[in-house]
Amino acid sequence: MGNSIIADDPATRTLCPVKAPKIELHVHLEGTIRPATLLAIARRNGVALPADTVEGLAKLYEFTDFAHFIDVWKLTTGCLRTAEDFRQVVVEYAAEAAGFGAVYLEGIFSGQAGVPWPELFTGYTDGAVEAYERYGVTVRLTPDLYRTQDVEWAEECARWAVRYADRGVVGLGLGGLEAAAPAARYARAFAIARDGGLAIVPHAGEAAGPESVREVLAYEPARIRHGIRAVEDPAVLAEIVDRGIVLDVCPTSNVRTRVVDSLPAHPLPALRAAGVRCTVNTDDPAMFGTDLRREYEVAASLGVSAADAYVAGVAGALCDEDTRARLVEIGRQHYPEVPDRDWDANFRAFHG
Repeated sequence: MGNSIIADDPATRTLCPVKAPKIELHVHLEGTIRPATLLAIARRNGVALPADTVEGLAKLYEFTDFAHFIDVWKLTTGCLRTAEDFRQVVVEYAAEAAGFGAVYLEGIFSGQAGVPWPELFTGYTDGAVEAYERYGVTVRLTPDLYRTQDVEWAEECARWAVRYADRGVVGLGLGGLEAAAPAARYARAFAIARDGGLAIVPHAGEAAGPESVREVLAYEPARIRHGIRAVEDPAVLAEIVDRGIVLDVCPTSNVRTRVVDSLPAHPLPALRAAGVRCTVNTDDPAMFGTDLRREYEVAASLGVSAADAYVAGVAGALCDEDTRARLVEIGRQHYPEVPDRDWDANFRAFHG
């Protein structure tokens, strides 16, 4: 499978102007690291990689399935060791995303064995501050637990996330292979985060079916990351619509990891037809050979306009109400086709 599945055809760019304001709520910061930067960070930290050239690393990103992607993702995250590494990752992606019109991002990051918690959280939160100062992009952060991780470790991660709630950490997620461990294993970590004012934003309905989505619905998620396989169960789909839960949809990612067979077969149109609000996201852009502009073009080709995605982004953002009001005002200015009643609606996410 090639590194890019989207033709960079200038004719398609009219589907979504580059500078149209965009909101991205699902991007793994470790997956934003372009090969040249990854090589430099690995060398700086004395980490050996299976390849020592940009071309060699690109070959690693030809994924055979979702499990293969997870293996390569772990390899990438293992290169990051210091607060400077984490700061650099946030700032460089904010610069890239700003070039495609991003005004608000929620970045996902994962803890790593051997990296002190203060180093991890300080690096990412400092990067978020710098991203806004340099590029005008508001960055909020949501650390991800990883299925099969030690329960005590997960609960400690939740406690540290709460400590950094006043520095831009807004939620706690759950990632990894859905079949590897039940979400219930991390119920206590979720409770710690929720008691500390953070939202719960788990991955579900990606590599596993609608039963995975049904499981996480019990934890009152603010959003569901992916969730696309809810279309396979009408009852699960109806519950998502009834509860107003926003889904983070990542079309190219789903094809690259072979969760769906092709872009034309992607369930995004079916989700929208059912009334689900769907954001548009890159997931791991460096690893999937994509970027924010391309994802918005793909979504537009599937019937979800930039305005649709932006409205869903405002609804799903885990931000304070002043920030939400600013995002609404940006939307009013740039997407006049959106009815006033949509902007005036209650955009507050279902945080439980």
